[in-house]
Amino acid sequence: MKLHKGLVAAIADALRDIFVKNRQADRVVEQLLKSNKKWGARDRAFIAENTYEIVRWWRLVKYCAEMKSASETEEFWRLVGVWQIIKPQHLQKVHFETLPDWAEFAEIDPISIETRYAEALQTRKIAQSVPDWLDEVCEQELGKKWDLEIAALNVPAPVVLRVNTLKTSLEEVKTILGADLVSEVAGVPDALVLNKRQSMQQSEAFKSGLFEIQDAGSQLIAPYLDISSGMSVIDACAGAGGKSLHIASLLQNSGSVLAMDIEPFKLEELKKRAQRNGVTNLETMLIESEDIIHSLSQTADRLLLDVPCSGLGVLRRNPDSKWKLKPEFLENIRQVQWTILSTYSDMVKTGGKMVYATCSILPSESEEQVKRFTKSRKKQWKLVAEHRTSVAKDGFDGFYMALLERVG
Repeated sequence: MKLHKGLVAAIADALRDIFVKNRQADRVVEQLLKSNKKWGARDRAFIAENTYEIVRWWRLVKYCAEMKSASETEEFWRLVGVWQIIKPQHLQKVHFETLPDWAEFAEIDPISIETRYAEALQTRKIAQSVPDWLDEVCEQELGKKWDLEIAALNVPAPVVLRVNTLKTSLEEVKTILGADLVSEVAGVPDALVLNKRQSMQQSEAFKSGLFEIQDAGSQLIAPYLDISSGMSVIDACAGAGGKSLHIASLLQNSGSVLAMDIEPFKLEELKKRAQRNGVTNLETMLIESEDIIHSLSQTADRLLLDVPCSGLGVLRRNPDSKWKLKPEFLENIRQVQWTILSTYSDMVKTGGKMVYATCSILPSESEEQVKRFTKSRKKQWKLVAEHRTSVAKDGFDGFYMALLERVG
């Protein structure tokens, strides 16, 4: 595709918003694409793809550009230009691009860029574009597996749908969307993956509540609760409620689902989604204090704790998060996880079960928290099973889930 100044300027502005103004990449791109109605589909795709890929490969691009940081508009133009040079080779295409003869690109030397690129590939943290501290933590916890995981986490994620069985079936959705558009996912009964990436939120099938957008790994968590018809289920860290909706569909609108969160706007969004999905057995509750948790002691047959975490298992969907994540956040979030696990677990009835889940690849946020919990509560809780998805091995986002039973 021929470069156009307006599109490059848009990408440079987006990068400045993300890295200088510290705004979330997906929101920046979404607002940017709405700002110019003259851009066609190819223009929009070019802006979105290049913005996300430069964010994903930020450290590598800066290294090739011989820049330690960027804050000025002309610096972001340079980075966009450098990416155009290394992109074909980095994404396993054949030739380096020739940049237009623009004043903004006058200082870019393709030969120097190519030399720097070859050098960068010799060092994992630069080649795979991660901060020093994060590379060290992940290598320490994962060992040799880290090489495979970070490589897989740098590949854009597919779009996966979860068929809403309250309204339709997998076969019906396949027929509606077309068998050439979607494929089934082995081991995930309600999942369909798009064969070609595209937005689905504006489709009539989505608006009618026939499916939700939800990664295949995430779709394994609600069934892991071992749900039966008529049960009382609490999703205590519901967020916008993708898993709450899945639980409701597994219950086929029987029993009850209580979706809880500390953010009221997320619960409001969940109510809209529940209505679209035809869910009738779901209520929401804002967690305003620990007293609310205590008041629900021993009321749930099943409890889902999809706890806040580093999000390292979903880096391919949120590439900007690796640049905004800090060591102190990781330390703090482990304590938050422990507090939630050790207090919210009281909501489960004796004989009931709980799933502790994270979207992290780190054992310190996952397996180790569960081991600590079962050791400290060995008379009350036992580990029934645990499962981990791997981006490198399964192609799913990196999730951990543990099923625990309250025995006392």
